[in-house]
Amino acid sequence: MVDKTNGAAAGDGGVMTADRPEQIRNVVLVGHSGSGKTTLVDAMALTARAVNRAGRVEDGTSLSDYDEIEHRQHRSVQLSVVPVAWGGMKINLIDTPGYADFVGELRAGLRAADAALFVISAAEGVDGIAGATRALWEECAAVGMPRAIVITHLDTARDEYDVMTEACRTVLGGGSSESILPLHLPVYGPKNPDGHRPVTGMVELLPHCVGDYSSGEEVQGDPSPDQAPALEEARNRLIEGIIAESEDESLMERYLDGEEISLATLVADLERAVARGSFHPVLFAAPAPEGAKQGLGTVELLDLITGGFPTPVEHPITAANGAQPHPLRCDPDGELAAEVIRTASDPYVGRVCMVRVFSGTLHADDTVHVSGHGLEDRGHESHELDERVGAISAPFGKQQRPLRQAIAGDIAYVTKLGHAETGDTLSSTDSPLRIEPWPMPDPLLPIAISAHSKADEDKLSQSLARLAAEDPALRLEHNAQTHQLVLWCLGEAHRDVALERLRTRFGVQVDVTDHQVALRETLAGKATGRGRHVKQSGGHGQYAVCEIEVEPLPEGSGIEFVDKVVGGVVPRQFIPSVEKGVRAQANRGLTAGYPLVDVRVTLFDGKAHSVDSSDAAFQTAGALALREAAAAAGIRVLEPLAEVWVLVTDEYVGPVLSDLSSRRGRVLGTEPHGAGRTRIHAEVPELELSRYAIDLRSISHGTGDFTRRYARHEPMPNQVAASVRGEKARA
Repeated sequence: MVDKTNGAAAGDGGVMTADRPEQIRNVVLVGHSGSGKTTLVDAMALTARAVNRAGRVEDGTSLSDYDEIEHRQHRSVQLSVVPVAWGGMKINLIDTPGYADFVGELRAGLRAADAALFVISAAEGVDGIAGATRALWEECAAVGMPRAIVITHLDTARDEYDVMTEACRTVLGGGSSESILPLHLPVYGPKNPDGHRPVTGMVELLPHCVGDYSSGEEVQGDPSPDQAPALEEARNRLIEGIIAESEDESLMERYLDGEEISLATLVADLERAVARGSFHPVLFAAPAPEGAKQGLGTVELLDLITGGFPTPVEHPITAANGAQPHPLRCDPDGELAAEVIRTASDPYVGRVCMVRVFSGTLHADDTVHVSGHGLEDRGHESHELDERVGAISAPFGKQQRPLRQAIAGDIAYVTKLGHAETGDTLSSTDSPLRIEPWPMPDPLLPIAISAHSKADEDKLSQSLARLAAEDPALRLEHNAQTHQLVLWCLGEAHRDVALERLRTRFGVQVDVTDHQVALRETLAGKATGRGRHVKQSGGHGQYAVCEIEVEPLPEGSGIEFVDKVVGGVVPRQFIPSVEKGVRAQANRGLTAGYPLVDVRVTLFDGKAHSVDSSDAAFQTAGALALREAAAAAGIRVLEPLAEVWVLVTDEYVGPVLSDLSSRRGRVLGTEPHGAGRTRIHAEVPELELSRYAIDLRSISHGTGDFTRRYARHEPMPNQVAASVRGEKARA
């Protein structure tokens, strides 16, 4: 690890510029909302002397890139990057939102990073580790991302540090894992008037020493006799875990034989195991005691990041050159390949893109190839074009510091890319490449919107396109059946942010209306109908009579028209007119305006007049005949049915199953899905799923997730259909 004093001095003067990828560490901070990620970023920046004072989340003086919406919502809604220097290294600290609605920003941060710090609040207790935190841990494990755990809020803890570390092992490590162990233990002071015990120092297990900060300065010493037995046990467990994950059998034999393993060997093995992603140390961060210059644990965190987390060179990625996979090396002299991690609109400079450079070097005023694909289903157009990069700058929270270039492994802002969107690839114009975008969650909360005024309508389309370019977690849908413009979001907070950005950033006011599900109608049985359209009220008359038979067809058959007229009772030139009238009426619907589907209409008789019959008259007669036949046959409302897969922790399976039943759902089966989770397969009417993204989160205490896809249309129960028709009539 890096020496504390020298490490701090290395950061003096603010952000350094890296000359080689080996000098860069990209670390994303993840954790539930309120876990203290942003405060921790500020504390590490203060320790590294990137700033002169710690900011506050409450009043917006934090380093993170807070905008007006975040001030009003009192939470992060977008990722922010704060680079600091430590021990000769440049560390890009990527602060991400913790609220589930902004998981798109979180996934962008994961793509930009090479390692992750899981920030868990002791004030939330064990509950703060479950659900989304565990799912994210497993996601990082699947791609081999190195991880460490930071416990915060020990001064207001609901659960003690040892309880929290054991819970991390149980929930994240499966209970038997020796790869999740603490590196340090807190030392608590006496209780203060509110009953909490502030942290006044720490025990460093590997060097086996105690750092006391109660005086404002660190005073190192040996553990007291009453501390020694418990600390010795924790130290031995840590050493055994490090040696086991180092995969050095001879080292384990030497340790078991009683040989004293040197601190340098243990630290080297620890750093290798952390970088490899096989060992996950637990650390803590606490506010600075009165008089201290820095928070407790920040030096140790910075040391771990520089010494134990991998460099960008150790994080390979593959691009595509046409249809061929193309492995990329993190080489500043290699071919250019960078990915747009985040996009924002600035009122003065236009579109600003945050990019992670994976290969090559990006220079100001370069002409690059912009490649964007894969999100067409979310309202994004594919694009392949060349654009010229404007200025390049280093992100620093709310500030931007000019750069000449961004080398492989680094993160930077670029301007003037008018068509680049989040997830796009920037590459050389001579050798275009495309990096597969990171997986995005499916937005499942629909809101129907319409322009508030004519002026808003003129700007709405362009503003929605820019909003979608910034946030690929949004999906735009122009529903051809309901004629609604639908914005699909991840939750209520995500919806509120999208609407507020439309209003404040793009100057567009929209009205929110009820989302309509695409219902249909069909016939309940077989029947005949007669359409008679006769008018003789002066001038040219109208005369058309047609008789039809209707019968239902299997799903997906549409409207089938059959001509069985004999003897010329309906002249041949008017038979297409009857069909046109029938299809127009079917499209308009028969009762509540829902289109009629899956019906065979057979024209078998009729009458015509040599003078007064016309195309328009037979169209009207055909429509009237269909309405009469449908009234005789009976009409059934068809509703879309969705196939749903719900993933939830075992303790909430019962409530979720009960809720699905209350939504007229049919459970098709359940199956275990990893440790402590169950996957539920069901079919649920889409009419019952409009708010399910919100309700499932409430029922499962944030641990549930679901996906859905259209299955088919099915007849709606009569009492539900009557209620829907009534609501339609009142509207």
